[in-house]
Amino acid sequence: MQQDNSQPASYALTAAPGPRSRPAGSGLRHGKSRSATLLDSVEVESLLLNIDLSLRVHSRHQLFRWSQGMLQNLVKHDLLVCGLCGARPASYEVDCFASPWIDPQQMAALFQRDAELVEQLIAEWVKNDFHPVVYDAGGAGAHTRGAFAAELQRIGAQRVVVHGTYNALGKPVSLFALAGAPRAPGREQLLILELIVPFLHLAWMRSQLKRPVEGAAATPKSASPLTEREAEILHWVHLGKSNFEIGAILNISPFTVKNHLHKILRKLNAQNRAHAVSKALALHILDV
Repeated sequence: MQQDNSQPASYALTAAPGPRSRPAGSGLRHGKSRSATLLDSVEVESLLLNIDLSLRVHSRHQLFRWSQGMLQNLVKHDLLVCGLCGARPASYEVDCFASPWIDPQQMAALFQRDAELVEQLIAEWVKNDFHPVVYDAGGAGAHTRGAFAAELQRIGAQRVVVHGTYNALGKPVSLFALAGAPRAPGREQLLILELIVPFLHLAWMRSQLKRPVEGAAATPKSASPLTEREAEILHWVHLGKSNFEIGAILNISPFTVKNHLHKILRKLNAQNRAHAVSKALALHILDV
């Protein structure tokens, strides 16, 4: 495959794409900009946090934890399909990350086999000047009759937002499909997707590298003051889970979670949960 020269166009936080209707039955909407909308401070903070977390991704495990954790808070989805355009036409390397009730391997296989749908999504995305395309697998038309669309309908994730990256020649390099949003994305969500996808692409590429990160062998991993259980609890705190939710996830009582948190705060000399997460990230002892 040729060297990846993918690069995003220049974006401003004050420019937001807005939906543009398509003919009835096509199942596709475009997200080309018509007006200016400013992201609020919470959205900007969440975007910057996710960009920072994306830069820490160097393995598939880390990409899974980010895409199914903080990224979901930024761009709502139950299923993320990543497609890398191959050297041959209609050839794609596909990876998939999904919520627990979705089989990612099955979805990746269905997406890879449905070449007609993928080609159509790419064509619509290019036609829309590389702005996001919204695809409704539950709509009418030939592109909603394949096995991938049928499975999306079965799991209740028929709404798909598609965006990707392209190289200096205007050729698509990668395509990302996020399915399962509870409602149609607004202008702000489409803008956020345009801003985060280049970082998603780079994180996915790093997770695919077969060689160790340069200098990793010479630099031993920093010793963590936290036990494995404490690090696990802090990870879920990082994802915004309450003591009750963490207890349910780890099959321990909320009281036990609280005791672990007291030890974490003491070990990190932190004042509260948010301070502990911030310190753990700065010390590189908290995984993404």
